[in-house]
Amino acid sequence: MTDILSQDLQFLPGVGPNRKKMLSKELGIETYGDLLEYYPYKYVDRSKVYTVHELTGDMPFVQVVGTILSFETFQMGPRKERVVGHFSDGTGIMDLVWFGAGGKYAKQNYRIGTEYLVFGKPTVFNNRINITHPDIDEASRVDTSAMGMQPYYNTTEKMKNAGLTTRAVERLTKTLVTTLKEPLAETLPDFITQRLHLMSRDEALRTVHYPQNVKDLERARVRLKFEELFYVQLNILRYASDQRRKYRGYVFSHVGDTFNTFYHKHLPFQLTEAQKRVIREIRKDMGSGRQMNRLLQGDVGSGKTLVALMSMLIAIDNGFQACIMAPTEILAEQHLHTIMQFLGDMPVRVALLTGIVKGRRRQEVLDGLMDGSINILVGTHAVIEDTVQFARLGFVVVDEQHRFGVAQRAKLWSKSVNPPHVLVMTATPIPRTLAMTLYGDLDVSVIDELPPGRKPVVTQHYFDSRITSLYDGIRRQINLGRQVYIVFPLIEESEKIDLKNLEQGFEVLQQAFPEFRLSKVHGRMKPADKEAEMQRFVSGETQILVATTVIEVGVNVPNASVMVIMDAQRFGLSQLHQLRGRVGRGADQSFCLLVTPYKLSEETRKRIDIMCDTNDGFRIAEADLKLRGPGDLEGTAQSGMAFDLKIADIARDGQLVQMARDEAQAVIDDDPTCSSERYRMLWRRLSELKKTNINWGVIS
Repeated sequence: MTDILSQDLQFLPGVGPNRKKMLSKELGIETYGDLLEYYPYKYVDRSKVYTVHELTGDMPFVQVVGTILSFETFQMGPRKERVVGHFSDGTGIMDLVWFGAGGKYAKQNYRIGTEYLVFGKPTVFNNRINITHPDIDEASRVDTSAMGMQPYYNTTEKMKNAGLTTRAVERLTKTLVTTLKEPLAETLPDFITQRLHLMSRDEALRTVHYPQNVKDLERARVRLKFEELFYVQLNILRYASDQRRKYRGYVFSHVGDTFNTFYHKHLPFQLTEAQKRVIREIRKDMGSGRQMNRLLQGDVGSGKTLVALMSMLIAIDNGFQACIMAPTEILAEQHLHTIMQFLGDMPVRVALLTGIVKGRRRQEVLDGLMDGSINILVGTHAVIEDTVQFARLGFVVVDEQHRFGVAQRAKLWSKSVNPPHVLVMTATPIPRTLAMTLYGDLDVSVIDELPPGRKPVVTQHYFDSRITSLYDGIRRQINLGRQVYIVFPLIEESEKIDLKNLEQGFEVLQQAFPEFRLSKVHGRMKPADKEAEMQRFVSGETQILVATTVIEVGVNVPNASVMVIMDAQRFGLSQLHQLRGRVGRGADQSFCLLVTPYKLSEETRKRIDIMCDTNDGFRIAEADLKLRGPGDLEGTAQSGMAFDLKIADIARDGQLVQMARDEAQAVIDDDPTCSSERYRMLWRRLSELKKTNINWGVIS
C-alpha cells in the first residue's frame, strides 16, 4: 500500500497536471499520501435535518428538506441581478438567494414543487431566514442518515480562483479514499496500539475525513496525533541516546582556586536555593564523563548569567576555556559587561567576538583563543565560524533568544577533541510540552525563584484616554529619584511609520516633561550613538529613556522603576514579559504600565489581563502558547517549530505529548542501539519519515 500512497497525485481522477501543479505550489501536496494527510480543519454535522421553524440567524451550517414555491428576480444594476427562491417545508418560509450567474443556474436547474435537501449558513434579512448560494440536492437521492459529518479543508485564494474550493478538495479526498481498496499498512506495533486502545491507521485515516459522529472523529484524531507526536519524540530521544553513547565528555573533576575565589570574595549576592540546586546539577553532569547538554530555564532577572559564569569558572579550574554565545551584539556586549563586573580584578581574561570586532582587534582575539590565554569568549554566532579555533574548549553557554539548532551546536564540537559541555539558557520560560519537543534532546534545569529583595512588579492597564493621569504618575516616580522607560513598538527596523511614531512620541514627551532630560534609542541609530544615549540613562544623566524594543535585552538599570509600553496591544505576551523584566531590578517597588486604545480584540484583552494578573513567567508562557500557538511564539516561528505537525497541537495536546514521550522513552530504554527485531517497524517508519520534506533537523 506504500506504493499507492507515493503515487503522483496527477493520476488521481479529477486532478490532472494543472490541478496537481496548483496543489503542489499552494499546499505542498504532490502524492496520494500527501492528500490523505491533508486533514480537515472543521466538520459540519450533515446527519441532522432542521425545520425552517427551528432556524435562527446565529446558527452554524444547517440543512432543511422542502420545496421551492416560486422564484423572484431583482435587478441590481446593469447586467446584475439577485434571484430569490421562496422555500418551505410546511413549518415556515425562508429564502434561497443567488447573485450573478448563480441565479441563472438556479432557475434553469431547480424545479418548483420538487423536494430538495438544502444546506448552508442561515442569516436574517428583512425579518426572514436567508441562505445565500446554498448546496442543493434532490432529497430522493440523498440518505441523510448516512451523511455523517462533512469535512472542510483550508484553501488559498489562488486555489479558490482556480475552482479548488473546500468542496472540490473534499471530492478529491473522497475519490482517493474509495480508490484505496486494500487496508493501509500499520505504522505502530500491536503492543502500543492495543495497550493504548488506539484505532488502526487505516481506520483512522479514513474516519478523519468522513466521520459518522463526533466520537469516531475524536478516536481517529487521537490515533493520528499520537502517531505524529510519537515519531517526533522517538527521533529526539534516539538522537539524544546516540549522543550519550558516542561522545564522552571532558571530566571536570575538581573545583579550584578560580571558582572558590569568586565564590568567597566576588559573589554579588547570596545565591538562591534554586541557583544552588542548578549549579549542583551542572556539576554532576560535568563530572559524569558524558557530555552535558542542559537547558537552563529561568525567568527574567532570576540570575541565569551568574550560574553560567560560575559553571565556566569550574571549566577554567580544570584547564579549559569557555565561551558564551548570544543572539545579538547588544546582548553579547551586555554579557561581557556583566561578566567583567562580576569578576572584578580576578585574573580571568575575557574577550568579545562579534561582527563589529575587525582587523587587529579580531586577530588578537583569534590568537588569544589559539594560545589559550583567553579564558572566556563572549560573542554572537561569529564564534562558530571556521576561523575561530580554541586551544582547549570545554564549556559552551548558548543564550537562546532564538532557536539555536542541533546542527549549529554540532559545529562547536568540531572545535575540540571531545565535544564541550553545553548549557543552553532561555529567559522566556517554556511550557513543558513545548520544551519536550523544541528542546527534547536536552536535560532541563529550572531557576524558579528570584534573588532576595526583589519585589514583584505591579502591572497596570491604562487606556490612552487617561494619558494625563499616567504622566502624573511618571512625574511622581521621577521626583522620588527613579528613572523611567517608555517603549514604542518598532516591530521591524524598516517600519517607517513606527519610527515616525517614535519620533513624534519623543517630541510629545519632551513637551509633557520639560523639567526632565530624555534619551532616545532605536535600532536604526549608529551603534556609538545608541551606546552613548544608553550610557546617559545608565549614569542617571537622563531620567526618561524613550526607546523601541532594542531595550528588551541588554540594559540593566536598577534605579529604573517604571516601564511604560505604548500601544501594548501590538506586542505578544512573551515580549511584554521581557520588557517588564527591565524593571524590578532594585529594592524599590516597580511598575509596568500597559497603554492601549479602548477598542481591543478579545484575545488582546486576555493578553493584557494575564500580564496584570501574574508575574509568573511559566504561567505567561503557557497562556501565550494557548493564545498564539507554537508556530507564533517568539523564536519558534523561524525555527521550523510549527514543524509541519499536520494534526497534533503542542498547546492543546499536552497529555498526548507526554504519552508519546513515555512510549518513545520505553522503546529507547529497551533498544538503545535501534537494532532489536521487536522494534524494526518503528525504525523503518522513522527512516521513511526522515526522507520526507519535514525539517527533522530542528527536532533532533
